[in-house]
Amino acid sequence: MTTRQQVAEVEGWFTLDGAEPRLLGLRCPDCGTYVFPPRAIACPNPECPATELESVELSRRGTVWSYTVNHYAPPEPYVAPDPFEPYAVAAVELADEKMIVLGQVAGPLDGLAVGAPVELVIDTLYEDDEGEHVVWKWQVAS
Repeated sequence: MTTRQQVAEVEGWFTLDGAEPRLLGLRCPDCGTYVFPPRAIACPNPECPATELESVELSRRGTVWSYTVNHYAPPEPYVAPDPFEPYAVAAVELADEKMIVLGQVAGPLDGLAVGAPVELVIDTLYEDDEGEHVVWKWQVAS
């Protein structure tokens, strides 16, 4: 059995550690404000003058703040399976940072509800000649 190369669909936003994947964010060392995705050039807190942020790994666990189930395939460039299968997107409040991060939900939706505990997983978005294109997703914690 050949293992396909994993390709992060969005470089620098998450680790590819299968056992303990993490989102990668930024943190202001002056006021403690967290940023995700990690693209800010200065602290986004309007009351903080800091211009340098430090790279950090964010919480792997959180609780569902809100969610929706998408029953229609999004337009290109999204690569939808054929036939299209509905999927959920959850807004998750990270356990330690108390910030909301959106992500698709992996696996069965049993137990998905506002307030449900979830954990970060790496899952396949699609496959092509380059390999297995992966993204972070939320999975209901057991």
